[in-house]
Amino acid sequence: MANVYSVSQVNAYIRNMFAQDFALSRISVTGEVSNLKYHSSGHIYFTLKDARGAIACVMFSGKRAQGLSFRMEEGQKVIVSGSIEVYERSGQYQLYANRITQDGQGDLFRRFEQLRNRLEEMGMFAAEYKKPIPAYVRTVGIVTAETGAAIHDIMNIAARRNPYVQLILCPAQVQGEGAAGSISRAIKRLDMLRPDVMIVGRGGGSIEDLWAFNEEEVARAIFACETPVISAVGHETDVTIADYVADLRAPTPSAAAELAVYDYQLFENRLREFRMRLGRQAGRKTEDVRSKLAQYRLKLSAHSPARELNSRRQALSDFSERMDQAVSRRIREMKRDLELAGTQMDRSIDAKLSDRKHRLQVLAGSLDGRSPLRKISGGYGFVTDSSGERIDSVEKAVPGDRIRIRMRDGRIDASVAEVEKQWQSS
Repeated sequence: MANVYSVSQVNAYIRNMFAQDFALSRISVTGEVSNLKYHSSGHIYFTLKDARGAIACVMFSGKRAQGLSFRMEEGQKVIVSGSIEVYERSGQYQLYANRITQDGQGDLFRRFEQLRNRLEEMGMFAAEYKKPIPAYVRTVGIVTAETGAAIHDIMNIAARRNPYVQLILCPAQVQGEGAAGSISRAIKRLDMLRPDVMIVGRGGGSIEDLWAFNEEEVARAIFACETPVISAVGHETDVTIADYVADLRAPTPSAAAELAVYDYQLFENRLREFRMRLGRQAGRKTEDVRSKLAQYRLKLSAHSPARELNSRRQALSDFSERMDQAVSRRIREMKRDLELAGTQMDRSIDAKLSDRKHRLQVLAGSLDGRSPLRKISGGYGFVTDSSGERIDSVEKAVPGDRIRIRMRDGRIDASVAEVEKQWQSS
């Protein structure tokens, strides 16, 4: 009898066959979406079908963030890239999606990625270039189709939130040939009017419908705009280059109006609340000041300035009198000390003079005994050369020298005739 296998063994065998097939592990399948279900877990379940067949598909939540840039809809034609594998529990094969693009948009997606990467490298998405959206605006500029749903949604929400805000529409062609140029020109014209904020966008559509907002011309116009720009293109899942360049992205035009226009009723309520709070605080402050004023009056009555001034005057008078007495007493003491010091000084001076006179007499007597005049008066003379230098030895004179001899009663100028040295025995 032939070998018998369990169901799970057969399913596992078939699963391995699918896994080893290179074509099935990297495959792209085109078809129409049906039985679409967005699960609460984030997974997406759907069937891909054409006129003659169908295949079950699933995209897990982790893959969805990487490979899906739009929201899928029933009947939409897409290209699903991934791997075909067998689900062993049910024995069914299904396509596990890694990336989903709208059919015919593969080239557009590549163009989108290339432009996004290039503009990002140029710094046009950098946060430091993002301008803040004013909290309270008076004028809102709008660049969108004149007859589209977007402008009606923005007008309705703006009227509901703040009927005093002025809306300035600069209509533009938002899809088809020439749309990018129309949008960029409208942005530049509207920027010249200097609104407080600008909304640039349109309602939902296919990737072809939204493609004008993926053009570099529009991206550069938004980047160069001096007015803060809110992009509002398509639905929440639609992402365009304009969203990256704009100062703020709104998921829809309606959401952009909510972000741009402040709620006037809420503003009035907050203002009314602030007024009430300010009134209560002012009332409490007034009561506090009145209470303090009453306390100060009580303290002032207990400590009258006039009474305090009189007390200070009396104290000053007493102090002045004591000061006068102290000064008078000190003057008398200093006068007495001065008189005593004068008497002592006179005595000291007399004693010093007497002592100096006595010493002078002694010195005068001694000087008189040594005076050359005394010696000269005995017949002696004082001999000098012509320059006044003393001659105290015969060695200081030579014949012919002029000499001067001072006597008691005058002088004699003479000339040396002869010099004779007297030799003394040792």
